[in-house]
Amino acid sequence: MDEKIKMVAVDVDGTFVRSDYTYDIPRFQRILSHMNHIGCHFVVASGNQYYQLRDLFPGYEEELSFVAENGAFVKDRKELVFTANMPKDTVDAVIDVCREYPEIRNVLCGLESAYCQRETVNQDFFDRTASYYHRLKWVDDFKKVDDQILKFAPTVPEEKTDFYYHLFCEKLNGKIEPTTSGHGSIDLILPGCHKASGLKRLLKRWEISPEQCAAFGDGGNDIEMLKYCGYSYAMENAPANVKAAAKFVCPSNEEDGVLVTLEKLFSLT
Repeated sequence: MDEKIKMVAVDVDGTFVRSDYTYDIPRFQRILSHMNHIGCHFVVASGNQYYQLRDLFPGYEEELSFVAENGAFVKDRKELVFTANMPKDTVDAVIDVCREYPEIRNVLCGLESAYCQRETVNQDFFDRTASYYHRLKWVDDFKKVDDQILKFAPTVPEEKTDFYYHLFCEKLNGKIEPTTSGHGSIDLILPGCHKASGLKRLLKRWEISPEQCAAFGDGGNDIEMLKYCGYSYAMENAPANVKAAAKFVCPSNEEDGVLVTLEKLFSLT
């Protein structure tokens, strides 16, 4: 089996890490060492900021590749491959829509940093957001941010996730595509920019086919990636629509499902 798989892509929250944001480091190191030995790539594919993902795997920057910000940031080990660049009129349109709904707590995600706007969110929200965005700054006005904009990451009341997902679809149709991992988290990204598009950029560089790839995920923003890869695994803790998009279901993130499955795939048990 291991000779067939040339790339493994893993989501992070709810997939690779446990709920306390830990993972079995020695076990991961053993698997990664084997993957490096057989020429198999390990890709961290997440909606999170690259700097946060990099810090989750300290010392592995030259061994891992990243599809961050739900496909808006792609890095092949130390080489930056792609960054999305949201047009100014789209940025302004998103800001205007969000301003109509004060309960939306918005994060603007740029290439250099992420940003929270004063007067719209409190310090507690900023501090919690900083655990996912290791580069985060306060600004007075999103429209005056001088950065290349990758995406927006609004947080809405959990019970209204579907309402706002459809609202963004309607009001920003053609300009952005919303994607959600659930629990009130929505990403507003450029059309065609998602985890699968990020993986596609890497596979083209590496001359690998999707059939030679394994992917693991638990959220709605993983569906394109799960459908794209030949070996796709939804976590046991994933909702039904995500499980329907995958070929297999593996143990939950709390049970180290990704590492357990990779050990079986690579005959390391």
